[in-house]
Amino acid sequence: MAEKSFSMKKRTPQRSPKKKNDIYINRKTDFKAQLERCQKLLDSSHQEVWIHGLGAAINRAINLALQLKHRGMGTIETSALTSSVELIDDFEPLDDEHESHSKVRTNSAIHIRVYRIPVQQGSETASKP
Repeated sequence: MAEKSFSMKKRTPQRSPKKKNDIYINRKTDFKAQLERCQKLLDSSHQEVWIHGLGAAINRAINLALQLKHRGMGTIETSALTSSVELIDDFEPLDDEHESHSKVRTNSAIHIRVYRIPVQQGSETASKP
């Protein structure tokens, strides 16, 4: 099958229902804006933020989590999970000689939990004699 006979359209990946503290990273959004959005969530009532990166955006997701940890100066910790995600590409024919079809491919993903370390009450007085 000639690739030039088809128009390829990538479907949006399947996502779980999005919560307010879920941040999906892509390469198009301004990095500083993504960083500020995550920081704002952590500074508000949210104790954790989940950063999700897919494929080429994995490095950006990791960098974002590390920047938040660095900004937290010891009050922020991270935990990462990796997975594989099935993606579907649809091929639409450009002529009447071919039929449309779809291909499934697998891509790597990362899910990083960025969370505030709980402050222990009385830990300062416990070490004093």
